[in-house]
Amino acid sequence: MPPKINPLKLNPLQSKTLVLFQELAKSDETSNTLESGDKVLTTLPQPHGNHFHVGRKVVMTADATGLANQAVWVALERKGLIRGTFPYALTLTKAGQDYDTGLADKILHGSDH
Repeated sequence: MPPKINPLKLNPLQSKTLVLFQELAKSDETSNTLESGDKVLTTLPQPHGNHFHVGRKVVMTADATGLANQAVWVALERKGLIRGTFPYALTLTKAGQDYDTGLADKILHGSDH
């Protein structure tokens, strides 16, 4: 039986934000790996117009409001998916890296530039 999607019942804003953190963690340009396997995110994206870039992907700014939302960070930390000091530092835990929200293909789009 495949693992259940969104077993922690993240709300849509929390799920979208976690997907962005996961994508940022995949790049050496935006993260560093700790000995534990956790990822320290070193750079958060800056929107330009209605979108921004996350690695080779494009994300609509409307799908990223959780990046600047302290309540989202607190909820993700409470569920063990991140460790953060809003808005300055964020570590994506191994559990956060592996968590399946079911949304990645809906908000991460192939880059056209």
